[in-house]
Amino acid sequence: MSVTTTARRARADATAHKPLQKGQQTKAAIVDAALGLATQIGLEGLSIGALAEVMQMSKSGVFAHFGSREELQISVVREYHTRFEDEVFYPAMSAARGLPRLRKLFDNWMKRTSVEIDSGCIYISGAVEFDDRPGPVRDALASSVNTWLTAMRRAVEIAIKEGHLAADTDASQMAFEIHAQILALHYEARFLRSPDSVRRALQAFEGIVERYSHRPPPASARKSQG
Repeated sequence: MSVTTTARRARADATAHKPLQKGQQTKAAIVDAALGLATQIGLEGLSIGALAEVMQMSKSGVFAHFGSREELQISVVREYHTRFEDEVFYPAMSAARGLPRLRKLFDNWMKRTSVEIDSGCIYISGAVEFDDRPGPVRDALASSVNTWLTAMRRAVEIAIKEGHLAADTDASQMAFEIHAQILALHYEARFLRSPDSVRRALQAFEGIVERYSHRPPPASARKSQG
């Protein structure tokens, strides 16, 4: 784990033990409700009015905590990212370096994805909504996703260094392929309702690991051996 990540966790732990002021408690409750709405109707569907109705607050009361709909959306993205790290990334850090940790990251990701098949994923729905719309919300989404994909690629790189994967493994390519399985799972399970999609995603991951663990020698080497 990097120094930056350790520092972030330390700050988070310190904050968790501080009692929230009333205003902070209210804002946290609003963000929680907004996240619940966003998983159902998307970030673009969020509005101060709809949230005020859910929270049984006035529009001005909700607005006072964020100042704009855009800031509300960004707060939801940040909260989603925090929960994603807490459920997927941090628990995997207790696994041994290398392939065990990479497997744990994927297992945790699959557990969360299995739940989100019903509730929806902000990263995926947000990408559809904001892929061609430059601005702070898109930037917040892209930053969160890139942070996670960087962590996944780093796990692959460590597995290479530990000798669990072939030395010539392209870490970016392997991370891309793992990410592709999650995206395919969402599409197959959430949209097409394929009953065996989770099993297929797990099987695909094992296939990726197997392929990068036992890479065949280059063609030139095989010819010289022959």
